[in-house]
Amino acid sequence: MEENFNEVQAQNQNKQESNNNPQKKNYRKHYYYRRNFKKNQNQQNNSSTQQQNQQQTLNVSFKKVSIIVPLFNEEESLKPLYQEIKKGIKQVNCDYEILFIDDGSKDKSLSVIKELAKFDNKIKYFSFRSNYGKSAALQIGFKNATGDAVITMDADLQDDPLEIPNLLKKLDEGYDLVSGWKKQRFDPFIKKISSKFFNLVTRILTGVKIHDFNCGLKAYKKAVVQSVDVYGEMHRYIPVLANWKGFTVTEIVVKHHPRKFGTTKFGVSRFFKGFIDLITVIFTIRFIKRPMHLFGFIGLLLSLAGFGVAAWLTFEKLFYNIGINNRPIFFLAILLIIVGVQFFAIGLIGELIVHNTQSEKEYVIKEKK
Repeated sequence: MEENFNEVQAQNQNKQESNNNPQKKNYRKHYYYRRNFKKNQNQQNNSSTQQQNQQQTLNVSFKKVSIIVPLFNEEESLKPLYQEIKKGIKQVNCDYEILFIDDGSKDKSLSVIKELAKFDNKIKYFSFRSNYGKSAALQIGFKNATGDAVITMDADLQDDPLEIPNLLKKLDEGYDLVSGWKKQRFDPFIKKISSKFFNLVTRILTGVKIHDFNCGLKAYKKAVVQSVDVYGEMHRYIPVLANWKGFTVTEIVVKHHPRKFGTTKFGVSRFFKGFIDLITVIFTIRFIKRPMHLFGFIGLLLSLAGFGVAAWLTFEKLFYNIGINNRPIFFLAILLIIVGVQFFAIGLIGELIVHNTQSEKEYVIKEKK
């Protein structure tokens, strides 16, 4: 009993000594101070990180963005493309949808899209029975897009989805169409040269001052995609058609990446088709509503040339007694007159067609009250 009593008394004495020891008291205070300081510092770091993440999110006036991806035989690139699109659109504070347009792919592209759509209800897809071209794919995407802003991009991973915030930011500055400019391209040399020449000619003939008409990475306001019809190879001239309808068009420099999967769809035939469509676009812009200005002018020139030759032949016959019927130039004069009259008639028929189809929408309203 005495031994137990002595042990308890010794323990109590040690506690009193430790409580009376100022060094141990200071150590406890210092320990708890350091622990609370680290805790507060971690909380401040977490709050600052959250603030930085909020600042990195871009606030735009668009409630919803539609991302349209036309594709043909791109099964290998679809999953990584989807992941990159998710990264890009998460930087924007708005709702979104992704529209994959399968242009009659022969590989497993459609199966990959269906697999992605099972896990993400924001994915929509359309699959053509045959290959109708990029313009048809974009047109079906434009018709089914529900966003008030639209982004288009190619599916080959050469367009960078992380440029989505930059395109929307520029679009939100008041422009109606923002086109990407692949200033540093990772394409074959022939494709680079032909593209530069093509863009230069298009820029001169149309007056639209952008450097890369065929860049798949573009941003549009909804009014643009509702007003522009694309067919054939017209998708590369959407900025031209939009500018003609009074929309504001600009461009920004975007990143371009080397192709990782598959092969390029570029060919010489596309180059020539593009120039034929350029002529069509120029005609559409300048003369679609006044065909008589073109056909009537050509017909008038040809007819005047024919009548001029005929008048000269008549002068030679009357004053120099030179025969007319056996001279080839006589038949040329008749041919010029006939062809000129035909062109004039085509112009009149065109005017009648335009007059009878004036009920179609010929204008785009910018604002109303």
